Amino acid sequence: MKKTFVLAGFAGLLSTSAMAETIGVSMALFDDNFLTTLRGGIQAHADSLDGVDVTIEDAQNDVGKQLSQIENFIAAGVDAIIVNPVDTSATQAMTDVANNAGIPLVFVNRQPINIDTLPDNQAFVASDEVESGTLQTQEVCRLLKEQGATEARIVVMQGELSNQAAVQRTKDIHDVIATEECAFMQIVEEQTANWSRTQATDLMANWLSAGVEFDAFIANNDEMAIGGIQSLKAAGFSMDDVIVAGIDATQDALAAMQAGDLDVTVFQDAAGQGQGAVDAALALARGEPVEQKVWIPFQLVTPSNIGDFLNAN
Repeated sequence: MKKTFVLAGFAGLLSTSAMAETIGVSMALFDDNFLTTLRGGIQAHADSLDGVDVTIEDAQNDVGKQLSQIENFIAAGVDAIIVNPVDTSATQAMTDVANNAGIPLVFVNRQPINIDTLPDNQAFVASDEVESGTLQTQEVCRLLKEQGATEARIVVMQGELSNQAAVQRTKDIHDVIATEECAFMQIVEEQTANWSRTQATDLMANWLSAGVEFDAFIANNDEMAIGGIQSLKAAGFSMDDVIVAGIDATQDALAAMQAGDLDVTVFQDAAGQGQGAVDAALALARGEPVEQKVWIPFQLVTPSNIGDFLNAN
C-alpha cells in the first residue's frame, strides 16, 4: 500500500518496503496558490502509482533550508529528488550535492541557472516562460488596439527578481512592446511585488496615491494581478476602464475573470508539471532515458475560452 508523507520524519521513509521507490520533494513555499496546485499534482500522481513513496517538505523561501532538505534526503537514501527552487540562481550547489551522491534530481517549475550544464541524471520539467509573458502581452496589445488605442500607458508588476520566471516574463513584455505592432504601448511603472497578493495591493495603492495613470496593468502572476485589482476597486476604479493581465490561471484568477475584473491570464499546467516531475524522477532512478528539458505548454485564457480551464487545476 502506497503512502504519501508530508513533512514526515525520515525514519518512516527508511522503514518502507524494500521494493518501494522513494522520492524526496523540496518545495520553495507551501503558502502559494500555484505551488499548492503543483504540490498536489506531485502527490496525486504518486498516489496513482504502485510502490512509490514521496516525502514533501516546505523550504519556506529559505535557500539554506532547501539545501539542507536535499542533504537530508540524500542521507535518508531516497531514490530521487524533486526540487522547486527557492532561488533559481542558487541551483548549482543543489546539482552538485545530488550529483556527488549519485542521486537523480529533477528541478520543477522554476528554471535552474545551470539548466544547460545539468549532469545526465538530472532534468528540468516546466513550461517555457518565453511563451507566458509573450501570450499575455500580445493579448493586452490586441485588446488595446480593439479599443482604438494609439497610445497606451502600461504598469508592470514583477515577481521575485531572483527568480528566472519573473525575469523572463518581464523580458517577454518588453520584447512584445518592442515590436512594430505593439510599439504604441509604453511602460510607465515597473516594480516587484514578489509574487505576493498583499505586496501587490500595497504597490498598486502607492502608484494610485502618486497619481500614476495607466491603461493596462500586466502582472507576472495572477496573485499580483488580483492584489492590484483589489486596490483599484478600493479606490473606486471601474474595471471596465483598465485591462488587467496575469499568468497561471489559478482558480482565484478564473473567478476574477468570471466577475469581469481580470481580462487575461495564461494557463500554466501545475498538475501536469507535477506529474511530469514524478515521471522524470522515477525514470532517472531506473536508469531510463529522459529528456533534460520537458516542456508543458502554456495556453492563453480569456473570457471567451475560460470554460475550458475552470476545472483544469
